[in-house]
Amino acid sequence: HAILAPNPHNRQPWLIDLVGSEELVFRADTERLLPATDPLNRPIVLGCGAFLEVFDLAARSLGRRAEITLWPEGEPDVRLDDRVVAHIKLVSEEVEADPLFEHITVRRTNRDPYEARAVEGAALTELGEAALRPSRASNLSVHSVEGGALRDDLRRLAWDAFEAEIKTPTAYQESVDLMRIGARQIAEHRDGLVMDGPMIEFAHAVGLLNHSVLADIEHPLVKQGYEAFRPLALEAPAFIWINSTDNTRTTQIEAGRAYARLNLAATRAGLAMHPWSQALQEYPEMAAFHARAEELMSAPSEARVQMFVRVGYGRQTGPAPRRGLSDHIRA
Repeated sequence: HAILAPNPHNRQPWLIDLVGSEELVFRADTERLLPATDPLNRPIVLGCGAFLEVFDLAARSLGRRAEITLWPEGEPDVRLDDRVVAHIKLVSEEVEADPLFEHITVRRTNRDPYEARAVEGAALTELGEAALRPSRASNLSVHSVEGGALRDDLRRLAWDAFEAEIKTPTAYQESVDLMRIGARQIAEHRDGLVMDGPMIEFAHAVGLLNHSVLADIEHPLVKQGYEAFRPLALEAPAFIWINSTDNTRTTQIEAGRAYARLNLAATRAGLAMHPWSQALQEYPEMAAFHARAEELMSAPSEARVQMFVRVGYGRQTGPAPRRGLSDHIRA
């Protein structure tokens, strides 16, 4: 279940060492980072937090408590290294199953257009309440907007930052390199970003669409592709974001856990969710957008916006590929 957790660019950067039958050592796979768009490895750590939350939910469903000790060798500083992210011990005791567990296998990141109908503020508040467990994450808060000037400002920010990333060669190329075009590449890699469907298969087969074409942002097909995202941002029905009062690695893990719960709660409520992370990224070309994001979403001083997502009603989408247990378990 844990390998179904949401994670940036679907890199699935999770390595597990088994210690007997009741303990696990969890590390981030430093070969699967995103150096261009995530130079400080913050979203990757959030993805590790999401993994731990889904693992915990699955353990509870089996009557086990996952005793998770974070960073037993100390927190990494500027960038991730080989230090252990978490030591996990499974403890048999009476625990209450979390109803969010039932939605793990149908949770999706939905990048499609959403319906025009409004999302009620009460529904967004319920998602925020589900994201944060009272027993932890006191330095996190969840906020939302479904209308008004702030939503308009966030719509514009989402698109402007998205467009800026496309026009930043190293950042854009990172996404191109991780694009899996057609069923054969998707099956081969089982990670990354995907382009599929009959028209994609045809265009790829006849040479109209490949990684060289995708790398040219002036190519008509590429322009058409990224322009399709403009209304997704500028017509987003609502946004939710997660703030933290600090930005330690432990806080990033907790924010990732909260986002996993937020996404599962949206699934339970029949809502679609899609991160718009560009404005939160920490490379030089994004600095002005990052500052604007923290201004609009009220994250002053040492505070951070950890996640920023659009929310709405959309059709059910298929699952993202996953690499399988053998690619994650090392012993």
